Amino acid sequence: MTMGVDPRDLGDEDLIRELRHLHETRTETLFHGSDDALERHTSRTQELEGEYLARYPDRQVDPERLREGARQRSA
Repeated sequence: MTMGVDPRDLGDEDLIRELRHLHETRTETLFHGSDDALERHTSRTQELEGEYLARYPDRQVDPERLREGARQRSA
């Protein structure tokens, strides 16, 4: 069940803004939110991230964010 605007109805800029805001508020919700708030935060994040991945399946992946990149940094 989607609460708020269905992610499919958001424009690209709005979707990215919503994702950024959720990621900014995650720690505060984890540390101080109720169980219901944390559950809702998690489900909304999954909804928005799922929509982002559906729109950008071939998004650019930073090689430094891959295991191989981490191995090279630690060598």
